[in-house]
Amino acid sequence: MAENIIAIGLDNVVVAETDLSLVDGQNGLLVYRNHWARDLAIHHTFEEVAHLLWYGELPTEQQLNALKEKLKANRTLPAHVKAALDQIPADVDMMSVLRTGVSLLAEPTHAWPPTLEQVISLTAKMPTIVAYRQACLQGTEPLEPNSALDHTANYLYMLKGEIPHPAHVRALDAYLILTQEHGMNASTFAARVVASTRSDLISSITAAIGALKGPLHGGAPSEVTEMIEQIGTKENAEPWLRAKLEKGERLMGFGHRVYKTIDPRATALRVVASELSADDPWFDLATHVEQVGLKLLAEYKPNRKLNTNVEFFAAAVMRAVGLDDAIFTPTFAVSRVVGWSAHVLEQAANNRIIRPQSNYTGVMPE
Repeated sequence: MAENIIAIGLDNVVVAETDLSLVDGQNGLLVYRNHWARDLAIHHTFEEVAHLLWYGELPTEQQLNALKEKLKANRTLPAHVKAALDQIPADVDMMSVLRTGVSLLAEPTHAWPPTLEQVISLTAKMPTIVAYRQACLQGTEPLEPNSALDHTANYLYMLKGEIPHPAHVRALDAYLILTQEHGMNASTFAARVVASTRSDLISSITAAIGALKGPLHGGAPSEVTEMIEQIGTKENAEPWLRAKLEKGERLMGFGHRVYKTIDPRATALRVVASELSADDPWFDLATHVEQVGLKLLAEYKPNRKLNTNVEFFAAAVMRAVGLDDAIFTPTFAVSRVVGWSAHVLEQAANNRIIRPQSNYTGVMPE
């Protein structure tokens, strides 16, 4: 029997055709449906880019207003979801809580195929789950969504308890846009695998959240802030980073599975973060750590193209707008649900169950 070619980790294996995004790691390019992602982050809003990914085009003013109203109308959590969230022990991590909360949103009407109405409803509710849980942990009364605020502003309002500063909204909006979609990453692939079985949207997104929960996928921004805090001073940056590399450990916020040049998302977020944090000593230290990290990576790993990735400056943005480390990855999920759901819709439109093979390496029976 001929052996199959094995691609560990599915490296360079194409499993689908998509018109949602292009991720070109060799040239550092990221495109959402014929638009540069960096330009979308600078010139557009969360809702506009979600419309682009879901409907295939940037919205007219009328279409944008319609989408905003649909999102606002679907933000409130059902009573049974709130009751369940209230019962989850305080030591359960936020991503597990989000996964559970999303799973509880399943309804008997969520049959195959998934619909845009289901997608919009889920996208609207995920920020509310995170904010509700955060309030419970802080011992404060969870705030109901504010219908006067757009998606990102409302998320910050529910988390912080006050109308957010426009600069904070704009910065977080840029981050959420840049992380809405990113090709066939681990969590998106998980969502498409589940969708390919003709399971429901909620099951697909629950699987995606489970994949994103892993530290190799969605955990880096909080680990970047932990790294910066441990370094503490500019003088300590080089010895601390050098010690990590000497032990063969990773530097969080550097390198990417796909990008072999500068991560275009990091380039855009660096600008946003610098505008927010120009006079912030923490950001000044982070910038110094980045410079030292790049120098040491070139020294220790000269044959690898390791650059700053999006998580490094995502940490700076989320810290600047006042988000706790514990909700960095859940905030990633709040944006990536747009891309996950777009992929689920695309999978449903031309479905074939995803069923790869494996080579048996065990002993045959006699």
